[in-house]
Amino acid sequence: MLRQVAKRAAITGGLKVARLLHAGGLMRQARGRGAIFTLHHVRPETTARLRSQCASGDHPGISGYGDHSVEGDGYRFITLDALPAHLASNDPQPVAVFTLDDGYRNNLEHAAQVFSRHNVPFTVFVAGGFIDRTHTLWWETLADLLERQSNLTFDFGNGDETVALGNLQQKQAAFDRFAALLHSIDESTAINRLNHTAQALGIDAIGITAALTLDEAGLKTLVENPLASLGAHTISHRAVGRLNDETARAEMDLSARRVEQITGYRPKSLAYPYGFASAVSALRSSARQ
Repeated sequence: MLRQVAKRAAITGGLKVARLLHAGGLMRQARGRGAIFTLHHVRPETTARLRSQCASGDHPGISGYGDHSVEGDGYRFITLDALPAHLASNDPQPVAVFTLDDGYRNNLEHAAQVFSRHNVPFTVFVAGGFIDRTHTLWWETLADLLERQSNLTFDFGNGDETVALGNLQQKQAAFDRFAALLHSIDESTAINRLNHTAQALGIDAIGITAALTLDEAGLKTLVENPLASLGAHTISHRAVGRLNDETARAEMDLSARRVEQITGYRPKSLAYPYGFASAVSALRSSARQ
């Protein structure tokens, strides 16, 4: 909970400080060339507190963070594909780019309406395994599992142990332990173990993927919006930095091909899951310079 509060405060504070310094003639480059906003969910506030805090997270609307308005601060909204040309130009106006990861249904049901109302272009990065219901969103499966249980027996590496899940703090701790396990062993193995545990307790991990993310038909509807575009996000949503070169190349290429099957053209951008170095993260760094 504290991490989520701190994260939102950091975003809000950073934007406000940059604006005030620029407006006051101090550190005129404080705003840099602009900012890229990386979202996941855009939806009405959820009552599922663990999912909101532990999983991919909810985000404030594009109009602002707190009382801060990006639109009213002189930022120009551009597409992600237009960003390299902006960075290569001498245009001093800061830009704002919006991206959303994973292709959640609420990107179509809620986010698209907000972006359309403000005439803001946006890119949704989609994983082929989510589109085709062959892979699962482990963080959503885990959040669902922990929310339902008062205790859980799981092998975190030293044999089965039972952890208490009686309150939000204990559930958060259990979530963090699984996340640590996932990044310490083969990711697919950890996710399969989680899915097996969830299935034994009556939770359908693939069903969660189908309920929460857009399939091909939904994505085709999304890109009928002229402001929307799709980017590649691998097939399995595994951390690319932990894969061997051959597997990483296949994940990226097959993901781009899957998007091309939906849109008719190969995407120009790809986002790596879990924040590992990528073309997108490089662009994010450049946009702040």
